[in-house]
Amino acid sequence: MRYVVQKGDTLIKIANRFGTSAMGILGANPSLERKKYLIPGQVVVVPDALSAYETQAGDTLYCIARTFSVSLQELRTANPWLGSIAQEEMLGTGMALMIPPARMDGIVHTNEEYTPYDLARDAAALQERYPFLQMETIGYSVAGKPLQAIRLGSGRKEVFYSGAWHANEWITASVLMKFVEDMAQAYAEKEKLRGYDIEEIWDQFSIWIVPMVNPDGVELSALGIDYAHPYYHEVLSINNGSDNFTGWTANIRGVDLNHQWPALWEEEAKTSPQAPFPRHYGGPYPLSEPEAYAVYEFTKNHDFMGVLAYHSQGQVIFWGFQHMEPAGSEEIVRRMQILSTYTPVHTADSFAGYKDWFIQERRRPGYTIEVGVGVNPVPVAQFDSIYNQNQGILLEAPLLFERYMDV
Repeated sequence: MRYVVQKGDTLIKIANRFGTSAMGILGANPSLERKKYLIPGQVVVVPDALSAYETQAGDTLYCIARTFSVSLQELRTANPWLGSIAQEEMLGTGMALMIPPARMDGIVHTNEEYTPYDLARDAAALQERYPFLQMETIGYSVAGKPLQAIRLGSGRKEVFYSGAWHANEWITASVLMKFVEDMAQAYAEKEKLRGYDIEEIWDQFSIWIVPMVNPDGVELSALGIDYAHPYYHEVLSINNGSDNFTGWTANIRGVDLNHQWPALWEEEAKTSPQAPFPRHYGGPYPLSEPEAYAVYEFTKNHDFMGVLAYHSQGQVIFWGFQHMEPAGSEEIVRRMQILSTYTPVHTADSFAGYKDWFIQERRRPGYTIEVGVGVNPVPVAQFDSIYNQNQGILLEAPLLFERYMDV
């Protein structure tokens, strides 16, 4: 079948939608191999991997979608000729429909790239299903995308988790969003999660999560950029004319959001690029970027016992900064090592990170957790192992911070 690419599409997303593989789509569209990103409006051939169904008397689109556990939108996408037929309208008998594969269980899909569009869709769906979830916008990116904060729990003791600081580390956002979904479901159904009493955690703590600190950068790395984008020429210039952004870690202005923090920023700047760059440029001054400043203000306005900043890759946990970390920080990271098998490292070979600033500012525990192995972006095939290694940390961190602090 022929499919018109929509904004936010990738080969993996299209393959998942139609029950085929990215390699199968490439095989049917040899010209795509020369391009890193798909272009909205582009027509691609999707190999037949859908099942066929012949309509019966009394069928409606709504009933067919329910029968095959697919959404109406997915059914319409697989059968563009359906046009504006209403979901409750009776269909004639003997009509041939292509049925897309049923999607994976749950709201957050973890077998494909995770973009700002996925985050917006999933946040809305989660809040609709679990209305007790509290969400707020803490600021906006350079390009005007909202920075979404999600609150799990209602307790007075607060902790903070964040992810996707770097553009090509979007897998950390899907890890945090899957955790949001699992926590909300367990709380709604009054079930334990991995042996932890979720009702008790919910009542005692508030776990604040900003899953995607760098939405502009994530969009650029995962989806590329089109000519109409206001930063198109600037981004191409920063990237030395290349349209391959898989190695890009900065925000859309070429500033590394995890080198933006007033924690020996001047020392870090001495060995970093001195102008906008795909990686490591700390900006003209600390907190120059709206994304970093939004997290700064959010942190200043909360009394977090401790923080986790998620990055990829390496399977290590950085836990110190200039020996300013409080007593108990090492005991906490040793427990995290048991939960995850990740290696504790006292000090990273860099300064000016969010975790560094938090330790310096609050003298409380802060951790940078590097998930996955290999080269960024970490392949989605690693998601399950990453999530299994980190779910225990995400569940137990509030208890660990409380245990080792006078709160």
